[in-house]
Amino acid sequence: MKRTAVALISLLALNPFVQPRAGAAERYTVDQLIAMTLGSNALLRAARTDIDVSQTEAVIASAYPNPEIEIMGGDRSARGPGLAPGSTQSFALSQRLDYPSQREARRDVASAGISMAQASAQAFEVDLVTRLKQGFYAVIRHESELRAAREDLDLAQAIRDRVEVRVHAGEAPRYELIRADTELQNAQKNADSAALRLAQAKLRLRSVVGSALPERFDVDGSLVEEFKLPGIDQLRQRMLERNPELARLRAEVERSRRVLDLENLRRMPEVAVKLARDRDPEYEAHRIGIAVSIPLFDRRQGQIAQAGALSERSRIALQGRIFELEQFLDAAFRQYELSRTQVAALESGIVRQAEAALRVAEAAYKFGERGILDVLDAQRVFRAARNELISARYELMSALAEIERISPAR
Repeated sequence: MKRTAVALISLLALNPFVQPRAGAAERYTVDQLIAMTLGSNALLRAARTDIDVSQTEAVIASAYPNPEIEIMGGDRSARGPGLAPGSTQSFALSQRLDYPSQREARRDVASAGISMAQASAQAFEVDLVTRLKQGFYAVIRHESELRAAREDLDLAQAIRDRVEVRVHAGEAPRYELIRADTELQNAQKNADSAALRLAQAKLRLRSVVGSALPERFDVDGSLVEEFKLPGIDQLRQRMLERNPELARLRAEVERSRRVLDLENLRRMPEVAVKLARDRDPEYEAHRIGIAVSIPLFDRRQGQIAQAGALSERSRIALQGRIFELEQFLDAAFRQYELSRTQVAALESGIVRQAEAALRVAEAAYKFGERGILDVLDAQRVFRAARNELISARYELMSALAEIERISPAR
């Protein structure tokens, strides 16, 4: 059993997740990572490019129809007396008229499309920042868990050494050394697991930030921060006013309504002005007129019905999303209150009491008043309370990030 413990300690020394590498990695605050993400994330840049695409649609909507020119030439042969043969020429110019009402409706559709693209990019940015914050706090959480696991490992090693001395001196039975070795192995396993979870959390955070973040990095932050959160009613009102996803859905509703108006306007007959000149060996003719397309068979019933259905669908989607976000906000706010209560309870008494009980048990064991089982039990209670505090702090910060996503402060 002693050889096993020595082997585990050697493994700890060789573990790349636990043993610090040569050279200190650069540390980043959450604000630095946010700035780095907003400047380098490829998906965010693609979402912002959609704004440029929608702005080009506004240019297309403002364009006037092009004129059409028709030029024809040929030969005329005389098939009767008194007719002169020769060449013929024909020139025609046609210009379709653009109704001001349709033109304005197209511009309204394009303007709503720009609003949709802007809101979509903003919604993606908010979601990205939320995922980054949660990943950032996850790294801090696992760093805290790793530090705690290393402290447990040191404590388990110290207890094991003291037990070994007492067993060899005949002051304690051998099974206490077996229990101490087992506890040391568990502490080693917990430290390795904590190191692996930290490495995975850093990989997930780097996948959000992008390649601008180096492979080796550390975070500079804490799970204990000062913050002030308004009441739930104010958060709901702020969500309705500032949530970018709701802004996108409202823009989609507006665009669908404008498309329906445009389809109704397109039932009007299309009018084109025509100018023409014909010339042959005997005469030259000039003509002017109009061409009108009569909406007799196709009155755009299908297009109007489709636009109406899409408008209704977008309106229902907006209502449904408002309800969903209200439920998500309530759940996040309840998680925030629960986590805050847990943190206060753990910080104010539970962790301190568990730590004090562990110190008493260690002192009593040192003077032979308690057995090793009492020390190990006290250590497990303290470890559970401390890890619960770390988890509660993380859940609190994660709930705050989720609330900021649903109900942005600005």
